[in-house]
Amino acid sequence: MKHNNKMRLPMLAAVSMALFGTASMVNAKTEFTSQDWQVVCDNTRTCRIAGYQAENNSEFPVSVLLTRRAGANAAVDGKVKLGGTKDSSSKALMQLGNRHRISLFINDRNYGETKPYSAAAGSAELTQAQVTALVSALQRSSKITFALRNSRWQLSDRGASAVMLKADDVQGRVGTPSALMNHDNATKSNSNVLPPKAVPVLRFVEPSGKSAASDKKFVMRSSQLASLMKGTMKDADADCPNLSDKSPWRVSRLNDSQLLAQHDCWTAAYNVGSGVWVINDSKPYKPTLVTTSATNYDKGKLSSVQKVAVLATV
Repeated sequence: MKHNNKMRLPMLAAVSMALFGTASMVNAKTEFTSQDWQVVCDNTRTCRIAGYQAENNSEFPVSVLLTRRAGANAAVDGKVKLGGTKDSSSKALMQLGNRHRISLFINDRNYGETKPYSAAAGSAELTQAQVTALVSALQRSSKITFALRNSRWQLSDRGASAVMLKADDVQGRVGTPSALMNHDNATKSNSNVLPPKAVPVLRFVEPSGKSAASDKKFVMRSSQLASLMKGTMKDADADCPNLSDKSPWRVSRLNDSQLLAQHDCWTAAYNVGSGVWVINDSKPYKPTLVTTSATNYDKGKLSSVQKVAVLATV
């Protein structure tokens, strides 16, 4: 995963831990980006599609998240998040609540108000009618605008059709009536749509306390560690460009035979990420990559906190 300096109002975090996601997002199976849209499909086959404003419209940042689970009868849920760097848009956002709601316009036609804004989630849910209209509009060139009082946020349509087609492909919907794209020209029945996979059961295991293994020493050159970990990534230069620099490795014991190894991976304009691997403390080391975007490790718990503030292109 490449890390750039352009920040948008994110609906999908860059490390596959979705802002509106679940634990299953940690092991994402598909990630695809096309212009101003992206899709991440997790290991349950749930796909989350996110779109943003155009690059030249960063003063009115907007994000839309469309979520669809696998299965022929799965509906599409939608949410919208607005940001503001101009005084007018910022003041409008201050009025969000039950009294003032966001309205959706497609090609200047009013599709009504969203559901009430959730301060906790920082977003508003779209109605089902709005979702249906939005998905249809995104299949062709359309002017899509969200309005709040006198402020307007324009959602880009560039790349949306390619991203929705990718989601259809992952879920086995291409050519079926339940497809997001070209469902009017269906050539297959919905029986071809793939079912959802079970959500993996995650079990927290705290690193073992004092034991005989605690006194075992682990010695390996930094260059050897870097070479070992490089083999766990398809594109180490993109996923962890700082892997071979002079920053120190941090190694902690997990149990009698395994260690947790950490190293700085990347630095962007406003965020950083560390690589984390589980390895055996003796040959064969069998390194397993956990993430390249960790920001903290404490007593068996890894966390990743990335800034989501609204920022213009830098």
